Amino acid sequence: AENYIFSEVGPKFRETKKIDPLDFYIILNWKASRARTKAFHRLRKKSQSFKRAVEEISNSLASSSENEERLKILMCDWKFRLPTATAILSVLYEDDFTIYDRRVCGVLNFKQFVPDFSDKNWPRIWDVYQAFLKVVREKTPSELSLRDKDRYLWGKSVYQDLQSELEKDLES
Repeated sequence: AENYIFSEVGPKFRETKKIDPLDFYIILNWKASRARTKAFHRLRKKSQSFKRAVEEISNSLASSSENEERLKILMCDWKFRLPTATAILSVLYEDDFTIYDRRVCGVLNFKQFVPDFSDKNWPRIWDVYQAFLKVVREKTPSELSLRDKDRYLWGKSVYQDLQSELEKDLES
């Protein structure tokens, strides 16, 4: 799925400014398979159909020229949480967004608190995401793309978890 969404879905959106509903669903499944059905039903309820919701999302994102506005559209208008919203945007705007993920925050020792989403908390959420993006860029090899930085940090997180698990076992 990952190869498909980054080699096909993202480039197709950047060219046509449209997202196929199945492709959007694949993005949701890739990010969090356990939450995709909940998102599907939420979007369908808001727009009377999943297809219409995806059309509205792609039109809104494509008509916005600002990254802050794009993230706000997904979080405010469509009620995606920061990790899922940034995962979607990392596919569609791969040079501008990286995935905000608690595991990556742990690897980076990034401890800034992301407040619960509401319109009044918006400026703070954007500021925290910008700080996160800065730390991602600073603490990963500079020659990597944002997508490769995601992979690098995710791999490092898995490595650290496995190392910790093995050390606990060896101590017993």
